[in-house]
Amino acid sequence: MRMRNFGGAALAAGILFSTAASAENVTVSVTAIVEHPSLDAVRDGVKAALNKAGYVEGKNLTFKFESAQGAPAIAAQIAQRFVGEAPDVIVPISTPSAQAVVASTPSIPVVFTAVTDPVGARLVKGFDPTGTNVTGVADFAPVKDQVDLMLEIVPGLKRLGVLYNPGEPNSLSILDKLEQVAQERNLELVEGPATKSSEVQSATQNLVGQVDAVYVPTDNTIVSALEAVLNVGVENKLPVFSSETDSVARGALAAVGFDYFQVGVETGDIVARVLKGEKVGSIPVVNAGGSSLAVNASFAERIGLTLPDAVIKRADTVIKQ
Repeated sequence: MRMRNFGGAALAAGILFSTAASAENVTVSVTAIVEHPSLDAVRDGVKAALNKAGYVEGKNLTFKFESAQGAPAIAAQIAQRFVGEAPDVIVPISTPSAQAVVASTPSIPVVFTAVTDPVGARLVKGFDPTGTNVTGVADFAPVKDQVDLMLEIVPGLKRLGVLYNPGEPNSLSILDKLEQVAQERNLELVEGPATKSSEVQSATQNLVGQVDAVYVPTDNTIVSALEAVLNVGVENKLPVFSSETDSVARGALAAVGFDYFQVGVETGDIVARVLKGEKVGSIPVVNAGGSSLAVNASFAERIGLTLPDAVIKRADTVIKQ
């Protein structure tokens, strides 16, 4: 009888301890190099995962977000300010923001996300547990699948224009992989560099007459000015492919890519593990899971292109307006 009473007391104490732990206020500071639908979806996914784990803004969670507005210098300022505020976890979205945060703190837990090549960006030495204060979720795009999709939709594709910012390490990593796949497919790449969003339209116009289609990788500079690319594509009947499905919703022709809300959820799950006491350095870096196919029938119609039935049938999302 005493043992049962002792057990009940222990259980009650455990419940009280758990309730107290879950009620403890925590701070998660999030920053992105720029605001655009894919990065916004990551941020929202992080918050959704934290809510599911019991961390709710206004109750036991302070969730702070700041955008660097496309400027690496501002990203560095935000990183330093966040470090000074000493949150429980910092979540940098995108390679430039992650580099700024990791360079600013050797101790505050950092869970980066939407970083194409974290090893190439020198955030971590590998995908194994780092033993440091850094882990995260990479989003290296399925480049081979993307190229095969382009060739299926545009069978006569011989020259592919690639828009990218040479200052974004993530884009350079994608370009290296793209060059490898293009060589295997006898596809010629024509580069369209743009170092800031105001240069994207002219970079796209320079590709007109030189290429059979345009590809927009997961480059924050280009994606933030996607509408300028799409306008040039429509005016010149030029297919515009993207690397992520949110850009298809904005008007691009097609993409095989990640659902960035789910990338955020994966990231938020890791953040929750850290908040609950797991050491960040013991958690491996992972590449985002899953991918989906989205096509935009409206854009195809506007440029006079017929989407293959096989592509439409296997698409997860078909946009018709």
